[in-house]
Amino acid sequence: MLRTPQQCDPSLPRPAVLGIPRALIWGYVGVLLFMIGDGVETSYLPTYFKTDLGFAEASVGIIFTVYGVTAAVGAFLAGGLCDVWGPRRVMMAGAICWAVCHALMLAVAVPAHSYWLILFSYGLRGFGYPLFAYGFMVWIMVGAPERQLGKALGWFWFCFTMGYPVIGSALVSLLKPTIGFYRTLWVSLAMIAAGALVVLFLLRERRGFQGLSTGAERVSLPRTFLGCFTVMFARPRVGMGAVVRLINTTSQFGVWVFIPLFLVDQVGFSAQEWASLLIVMMVSNLACVVLFGALGDRWSRRKTVAWLGGVVSALACLALYYVPATAGHDFPLVAIAAGALGVGMAGYVPLPPLMTSQAPERKGQIMSAYTLGAGASMAFGPLIGTVFIGVIGIGGVMWIYAALHLLSTVLVLCLKTPAPPSEPGAHTVAPQVERQAVAALTAPSGEF
Repeated sequence: MLRTPQQCDPSLPRPAVLGIPRALIWGYVGVLLFMIGDGVETSYLPTYFKTDLGFAEASVGIIFTVYGVTAAVGAFLAGGLCDVWGPRRVMMAGAICWAVCHALMLAVAVPAHSYWLILFSYGLRGFGYPLFAYGFMVWIMVGAPERQLGKALGWFWFCFTMGYPVIGSALVSLLKPTIGFYRTLWVSLAMIAAGALVVLFLLRERRGFQGLSTGAERVSLPRTFLGCFTVMFARPRVGMGAVVRLINTTSQFGVWVFIPLFLVDQVGFSAQEWASLLIVMMVSNLACVVLFGALGDRWSRRKTVAWLGGVVSALACLALYYVPATAGHDFPLVAIAAGALGVGMAGYVPLPPLMTSQAPERKGQIMSAYTLGAGASMAFGPLIGTVFIGVIGIGGVMWIYAALHLLSTVLVLCLKTPAPPSEPGAHTVAPQVERQAVAALTAPSGEF
């Protein structure tokens, strides 16, 4: 019986399962559990602060603004810290930050009805999830075979989205009526701990155990973070990729704020129907993230992001305005437009390998530029609507979002195609090991 190269030499990469690298499978499980815990609070926490704890609406807004700022900073820090500490330590730092701050909020701040302690503990907790989740994304970038990066990233976003807004929201709907929201928040802490323990004890892929910058490339922490900014200017195509990532979800966060006002107040949709449209959007996104990641690996990452990301998203933004403006209260047609936006957002999945191909030796810093764009879009999308909706209306705002997506198409077509798998960080086999594997495949083993 012939033996596989992996049996001859365990250091060779093992085959993937449905596009998930075997060495990283437990990381995906950990991210799914972690994001379920993080998503438990999504649908009810603002109401809990306002109704149950008696905080004013403006005060609640400040809490979530501080949380958004720290989450954006955490997203930016993740890549740079991976260069110095390694993805595993970054993920553990994120999990510890989340767990300690959440426990402080539940055990001390909430029982005392202390607004300032809640602002402090919940605000600091914003560092937690991006360090954990985006730390694993960087781990994927260095631990997955280059030829499968798109599909591997697609599965990352599948686990991220399935955990955060989908299963997390379903879990609170199931538990809140029986044990109350406060005890449900303790369940979320248990889910966070479970995800962290899975990564700590079961994820053994060795590339994530040490800093990505080693030897002559290793620099101090301040210089690493400075490099996270300067790489966007020293390598302009990296900066262009960061702008593309900013555009990717700018329309999403803007649509979530302003389209329901248009559909409910002007077209006649109910709030329940808008919630159903959001479900359609996210299910469409989940259905396509892995598919488009695999398509980018097999066809072209540039073309996948440009045409299925930029162009489809631009058309979907316009459809979300013009379909209800023309057809009125027609739920199936508007649902198609909402689903198209979910599809378009999934089209951007192959972007990270395109960006890291511009400077493969600086993957951690480039991923910081990528996540900086992701974090900034949370504020940039609503900001565009806030500034322009009073001047050009919701239709004009949707044209701005569409134009930005078309701009992202132009920018991504300027990015060069990623280098072949021989680039640093890709899975390569030393010539001697390669010859041994071939010999083992061709020589008789004595087994039948």
